[in-house]
Amino acid sequence: MSPPESRGYVPLSLPLGKAADQIAPLQFDRQSGTITGASTAQIILIRLLAAGVRLSAHWSYRGFGTVCTLLRRMLPPQQITVRLNADALLCFPFADGYWSALLDPEFVYEADIEIFLRGCADINYTFLDCGANCGYWSVLVSSDPFGAKRAIAFEPSSQSFYLLSQNASINRTGFQCQKSALGSMAGVARLTGSKHESLTIAGDDASAPGESVPVMALDGMIEEGLVTPDERCVIKLDVEGLEIDALEGGPRMLNGDCVVICEDHGSDRQHTVSRHILTRTVMKLFCFDPLTQRYEQLTDVSALDRIKRFRNRGYNVLATSSAFWEQRIRAAMP
Repeated sequence: MSPPESRGYVPLSLPLGKAADQIAPLQFDRQSGTITGASTAQIILIRLLAAGVRLSAHWSYRGFGTVCTLLRRMLPPQQITVRLNADALLCFPFADGYWSALLDPEFVYEADIEIFLRGCADINYTFLDCGANCGYWSVLVSSDPFGAKRAIAFEPSSQSFYLLSQNASINRTGFQCQKSALGSMAGVARLTGSKHESLTIAGDDASAPGESVPVMALDGMIEEGLVTPDERCVIKLDVEGLEIDALEGGPRMLNGDCVVICEDHGSDRQHTVSRHILTRTVMKLFCFDPLTQRYEQLTDVSALDRIKRFRNRGYNVLATSSAFWEQRIRAAMP
């Protein structure tokens, strides 16, 4: 295999993107395992975190977040930049209990979604990242190995939006950021919660703890000119329990040339989101089956009883009314 430099690799120490000064000096490369800008103690911590990811994987990563929380309390605040591929950087707080799993080079985040999106690198589409958090999928989809797609990332949390904007700035291709939640209609809602990966909307009660955030409907993206009615789109919905509300806000979008990647959480043994798609929409439903290693169409939710093994993690289903996207889903393979 050729050395990284000959494949267009740019060392993190060199200027990159529109805001190279935002790249955290503490850096980790998932491809090579190289750590730069770190003290000996930090290198040891990164190696220990990576080992913790691998060990806790046997228990669906239970306990790993607690260890990270304890570490963060003992360490001064600092960010780390992780190179995801030769064209993609992701910055997040060091010892973050969610994203630190990326410090294990063998860890693959939402492998089923990566299989699908890598298989779509040759397609001209716009990626709508709803509930983007710090922008992991927007960073990847807008990178060269995924086809350098146009991406719009929606994130309501001020804290996460800061990181999201930073990640849009430090990457060569960048992506558009919108500070907004998704719902059935436009408005304002209250965002609450203690963990960035599990914030929830608590209605419009201004007295509830948290922050007031704008809410956009999927069809509002057309009305505001973010996308056109005939634009081919991939919509990732990870909006912490408001997936059905978001789906109800997008009849024009969902009847168009789009596919929705929607979370159906393992803790929901009724598979509410998938049931809604099957019974209340015209879209066909697909889920990646670990047994067959491909996306299988679901005509009922019974297969999810087996596929959703862990209650503490999210699972993804794909839904579309487009013949084009149905064909691409069926063709997606590792």
